[in-house]
Amino acid sequence: MGLSELIEPERVEPSPSRRRPSGLDGKRLLITGVITHNSIAFAVAERAQLEGAEVILSGFGRTRRMTERAAKRLPLTPDVLELDATNEDDLKSLSGRIAKRWDRLDGVLHAIAYAPADALGGEFLTTPADSAAQAFITSAFSMKSLAASLAPLMAPGSAIVGLDFDATIAWPVYDWMGVAKAAFESVNRYLCRDLGPLGIRSNLVSAGPIETAAASGIPGFGKLGDEWQRRAPLGWQQTDPGPVADAVCFLLSDASRAVSGEILHVDGGFHAVALSSATNL
Repeated sequence: MGLSELIEPERVEPSPSRRRPSGLDGKRLLITGVITHNSIAFAVAERAQLEGAEVILSGFGRTRRMTERAAKRLPLTPDVLELDATNEDDLKSLSGRIAKRWDRLDGVLHAIAYAPADALGGEFLTTPADSAAQAFITSAFSMKSLAASLAPLMAPGSAIVGLDFDATIAWPVYDWMGVAKAAFESVNRYLCRDLGPLGIRSNLVSAGPIETAAASGIPGFGKLGDEWQRRAPLGWQQTDPGPVADAVCFLLSDASRAVSGEILHVDGGFHAVALSSATNL
């Protein structure tokens, strides 16, 4: 080995365009959907704080107290704003209430979904129109409402992220929530179109089944989770929201600064395969 091979080469600093983008340090985020500490939204808020972000949560009605209790389990206890994403008064005042705390908003997580009991459970053909409409308004239209309310506070580089469940196929018992999620995915594309010129990104994370309070209201959820564990090429742990939260934080961060209109699957690869590798044909 020659002497020249022992000499450490001079370090060359990367140009600004090649430096790795920062994460969430200094970002100011609104996180909806935190009801208990087991929720995906809670895991997002926790990881965001650990990465240096400031966080505000939202809750409404009787569940707001549950959100406030969950907030105390975060590294730093955040404010909890009253927000019903289907209430016009709440939406009209939202940006003003956030502006009293911050001069800008860098990102928001939409983790809002609801369908009446008669819109789930395998009775797709008998679901009344009012129940289907409620599922759509709460689970899909609310993302547009939230984005329109908050856009004046969001500068170029800001991001909106929604929690999704793959709507490209018909799931057992998911029924009109599945239809609402299909609309949700379409809303994401239109937000990408209309907010892009403002420098605001819109993306979804399509997550595998996670055991949360919301999931417990879906008939047959346990069986779905078992099937997921069997079929997902990478395996799937339905008690661990961490991988989903990490993906959300990526989409809220500057690392995804050129990503918009996307649906990022975080499901152990389940969506990509037709059968388990263990299936005998």
